[in-house]
Amino acid sequence: MTTENMSATPESTAFRTALDVVRGVEPRIADAIGAEIEDQRASLKLIASENYASPAVLLAMGNWFSDKYAEGTIGRRFYAGCRNVDTVEAIAAEHARELFGAQHAYVQPHSGIDANLVAFWAVLAQRVELPALEQAGVRQVNDLGEEDWERLRKALGDQRMLGMSLDAGGHLTHGFRPNISGKMFHQRSYGTDPETGLLDYDAVRAAAREFRPLILIAGYSAYPRRVNFRIMREIADEVGATLMVDMAHFAGLVAGKVLTGDFDPVPHAQIVTTTTHKSLRGPRGGMVLCDDSLADQVDRGCPMVLGGPLPHVMAAKAVALAEARQPAFQDYAQRVVDNARALADGLTRRGARLVTGGTDNHLALLDVSGYGLTGRQAEGALLDAGIVTNRNAIPRDPNGAWYTSGIRLGTPALTTRGLTADGFDEVAELIDSVLRRTTPGTAKSGKPSKATYVLGEGVAKEVAGRAADLLDKHPLYPRVDLG
Repeated sequence: MTTENMSATPESTAFRTALDVVRGVEPRIADAIGAEIEDQRASLKLIASENYASPAVLLAMGNWFSDKYAEGTIGRRFYAGCRNVDTVEAIAAEHARELFGAQHAYVQPHSGIDANLVAFWAVLAQRVELPALEQAGVRQVNDLGEEDWERLRKALGDQRMLGMSLDAGGHLTHGFRPNISGKMFHQRSYGTDPETGLLDYDAVRAAAREFRPLILIAGYSAYPRRVNFRIMREIADEVGATLMVDMAHFAGLVAGKVLTGDFDPVPHAQIVTTTTHKSLRGPRGGMVLCDDSLADQVDRGCPMVLGGPLPHVMAAKAVALAEARQPAFQDYAQRVVDNARALADGLTRRGARLVTGGTDNHLALLDVSGYGLTGRQAEGALLDAGIVTNRNAIPRDPNGAWYTSGIRLGTPALTTRGLTADGFDEVAELIDSVLRRTTPGTAKSGKPSKATYVLGEGVAKEVAGRAADLLDKHPLYPRVDLG
């Protein structure tokens, strides 16, 4: 498509017009929006939790639904005038049920964390008789101290959660103390095998038998392999736990029928949460899928833990879910996995060490200690060269969760841009080239630093140029020209 033709597309007209309107009120915001698309076009984005939503999804968020309050559920709102919101929410939920084969779908959560909170409270409402806060001797929730939380947990049935440890690839919202989930639940973690880095289901079973959790939570944000949810459900049933799966990272692989059978969480878990962005390629938001037995409790997410739903984002979710039901999305999901394997293979051939030795999903976890670097140093050096990643802890990480020893690499975004296996082998070459020519820096005191680094002279310019050549072959939003 020529530049002249691109300028005349409906997408170009829509976005140009929108920015002109914004510029008439606050030009600095219009400039920042324009700068963001240019930055994204110029970067090799390998952050596993990011993607590029379609123009249709983006445009569905900018409309009059933003002006509506709609607390409640379809047909049972606390505000009048929600007829069209009901339509949007019903369509989004219908697409979600059909796409994932779920009995019930709740599309109101604003984020993955919100979706998890809805799920936690739904399970508690089903499984535990919830006393009033005052019966537990608790004051305002915002004023709770640790002793208050201990008293509240006891009053709620001394509930327990068993989930994957952070360094093994779990998520902060799976019962860890800095998050509200770690205050609601007594939490214990299961990890991975020290030798292989893989989930040890016998160890999970043993931990569940000993800890007797109310919720067994599966799912991850940095585990590069598949999870057998049939086995996880067997473990949950054995100890009387509810199996909850957080598939925020790999929902697109489930929607795209890459993860099926034992590796599809929806037929096995009583309740499943997800984000709608990441590999699902929709707007930023969350969603809950569940059995009919939990539907009533899930639908009380607002006002239990959610404020008013965002109808404009639900509209965008409906569009994204409709896109994911098309045959082309299944091809996309398969290419995400194929490209992750190509990236992992390319790094391994160049001598890099990957946690678990490879990948079965959309991400790979690179142990950068072999380059003599921390994750923070590697992240910074790669960013200087136009490669956007994020540092991530690896199992039993000696550098902890801040500096880390790993870099998480994801393929959904660049797959959306059209990169193939050959392109990802070139990406592996660029990553290895940067890290091999980066050395640890020193602090002002002269002592070794885990944060600073020295990138070889000319490396950033050289690699950024090679990355630009690769990206030029795969333009981002080719039908959008902002002029």
